[in-house]
Amino acid sequence: MFRALAASTRPHCTLRIFPRMNSTGSAMQGTLADKVALVTASTEGIGFAIARRLAQDGAHVLLSSRKQANVDRAVAELRGQNLSVSGLVCHVGKAEDRQRLVDAALERHGGIDILVSNAAVNPFFGSILDATEDVWGKILDINVKASALLVNLVVPHMRKRGGGSIVLVASIAAYSPFPGLGPYNVSKTALVGLGQNLALELAPDNIRVNCLAPGLIRTKFSSALWQDKATGDRLMEAMQIRRLGEPSDCSGIVSFLCSPDADYITGETVVVAGGARSRL
Repeated sequence: MFRALAASTRPHCTLRIFPRMNSTGSAMQGTLADKVALVTASTEGIGFAIARRLAQDGAHVLLSSRKQANVDRAVAELRGQNLSVSGLVCHVGKAEDRQRLVDAALERHGGIDILVSNAAVNPFFGSILDATEDVWGKILDINVKASALLVNLVVPHMRKRGGGSIVLVASIAAYSPFPGLGPYNVSKTALVGLGQNLALELAPDNIRVNCLAPGLIRTKFSSALWQDKATGDRLMEAMQIRRLGEPSDCSGIVSFLCSPDADYITGETVVVAGGARSRL
């Protein structure tokens, strides 16, 4: 039943840049006014909620996804709310796509201030002992390595701006593994470690790096965990707040972490999981 979490990594890369649209006057006065943000896997679920909130708080946001139709839909919806967004198709596992994402931000906005790395896959359910080399390779390539390599691309441009903020979207699975999702759980633990190492190395450049660790959030990606009532009820027993999280529950904390209000916060992982156990 957890196979609904699987995500394909076979997209054909197509670049499309939408005409720039400025935020409304009120939005440009927000805490992220005129900041430039890249958000991967941001046309639905948690990524979309984050992209919307960053734009609402004044940022120019570049959305990305593996499918053109999803990019078109998400951009149209947010532009309909007078938010400054554009988008392109990007498979984060492909070097040329990562470079296109960065180049698009530079071409349209002249720099990069914020990166939210949200893309993840899980093509496997079962005993971790049965995970094949291909499974391990796909999960670690997309969930960990792609984030690290995307950071490599954006950091030089953040340095030119005098600093920046990076948020890696991990999971509460980094601390409390979901049954049957061993390789995915391990990848999220590794992502937390990546964030801590990057925070240490990039602090002298005024680039802050933090992680978001969502719990059970109502998204298509996690639907197998909550659509089955028995499974959902068992997971909810571990929560202090007895409800599913919503993508919007994750967006405000990311905007905060990217804002001047969080200038003294780096190397941290913020858990948004309704009070579920969240420490190793």
